Amino acid sequence: METFNEVVKIIDDFVWGLPMIILIIGCGIFLTIRLRGIQLHKLGRALKYMFMDEEQGNGEVSSFQALCTALSATIGTGNIVGVATALAAGGPGALLWMEIAAFFGMATKYSEGLLAIKYRIKDKNGQFLGGPFYYIENGMGSKWKWLAKLFAIFGLLAGLMGIGTITQINGITSAANNFFDPEKVHTISLFGMNYTWTQIITGLVITICVALIVIGGIKRIASVSEIIVPLMVVIYIGCCILILATHISEIPAAIVTIVESAFGVRAAAGGVLGAIFASMQSGIARGIFSNEAGLGSAPIAAAAARTNEPARQGLVTMTGTFIDTIIVCTMTGLTIVISGCLETNPELKGVEITNAAFQYGLPFPAKAASFILMMCLIFFAFTTILGWNYYSERCLSYLTNSNKTATVIFRWLYIAAVFAGPYLAVEAVWNLADIFNGLMALPNIVALLALSGVVSAETKQYLKNLKAN
Repeated sequence: METFNEVVKIIDDFVWGLPMIILIIGCGIFLTIRLRGIQLHKLGRALKYMFMDEEQGNGEVSSFQALCTALSATIGTGNIVGVATALAAGGPGALLWMEIAAFFGMATKYSEGLLAIKYRIKDKNGQFLGGPFYYIENGMGSKWKWLAKLFAIFGLLAGLMGIGTITQINGITSAANNFFDPEKVHTISLFGMNYTWTQIITGLVITICVALIVIGGIKRIASVSEIIVPLMVVIYIGCCILILATHISEIPAAIVTIVESAFGVRAAAGGVLGAIFASMQSGIARGIFSNEAGLGSAPIAAAAARTNEPARQGLVTMTGTFIDTIIVCTMTGLTIVISGCLETNPELKGVEITNAAFQYGLPFPAKAASFILMMCLIFFAFTTILGWNYYSERCLSYLTNSNKTATVIFRWLYIAAVFAGPYLAVEAVWNLADIFNGLMALPNIVALLALSGVVSAETKQYLKNLKAN
């Protein structure tokens, strides 16, 4: 088993290595130039469109619900654990590189959302289906259908085999257990292993909640997401703002630290380039993993939006990266840097870092701060389960031509994976999920580059119509 884990880890490191990062960032830079920085001059309009349903638009859910469904998958443990991991590995400067990646990623997300609407279809069950598989097949031509199927296979496996199920429920039960029974006093023996009652009860409750929602399909997932996602974002950002407000005098120094670290100013002589590269790689990689710009997941949700205007939905879709990384991840990173826990407690890892920052910054008892972070983690991971169920289910629909029986079977398999998650070793599963998640980007980036002319033409026409009106 150890050999298997090592092989999977090697493959994971290769897939998420420098070539993948360059490919995704390069695509974002190219699209930013071709679209003349649309993420800058149309951000205000994009944020306005989030809450404005298009009149006479065709689709299953509102643009806001589609965005919340996408955000339910992207705003997750990566915003809490991923940011902390990036800063621990690459220093405070990783946060700046994360934001730079997000800026160019907004152009990528815009293009994904636009293409999702332009090339979506309405299946025999009356559902609107779209995403990379449809804009590859319908945009690039049927001879590229094999590439579309490859994306669908990678997306299906990424959702079912870990990123949407086992890893998330494992994170939920671990967070609950670390708070309620960290010493593992109350245990029971199952399958030859000891598990705490907290793990078992939390796992059962989450599994039941997931089952009640995913069986209802996209409309129920969207309805739940539009309530939970804004609520959890407001609570989490509210806590971060409270920390920053009560330590406002420390913010300028934290920003200086981040910028200096990003460009190796504080590195030892001769190690400047190495420090910059480590900061850049950690920040960009974790930023991409958090907001999923270029991976092709968000356009699957965007395709269900009630709209007839591809560019409009592209603008709404790109706000997901703005909210996920430039707002939420930045808040997390600033609280960590201000707390100084990276220097004072270098042995801390992952969520322990963010927990230490919350305990330092919030004007509450340490136990209360830990409870708030635990609840944020649970809700973040729970909505990720819902979002990835929708993504992987749409991948299955493409592969099976919307076969209802296959969909029902898949939903129960997904629920079973969530149920089994707390009892499985999670390291290899995380790495496998990372691999499939990364592999999704390859067909998607090819399509975005190949169809960039279509995106540019649609955008020019849309801007021309805006000006005329």
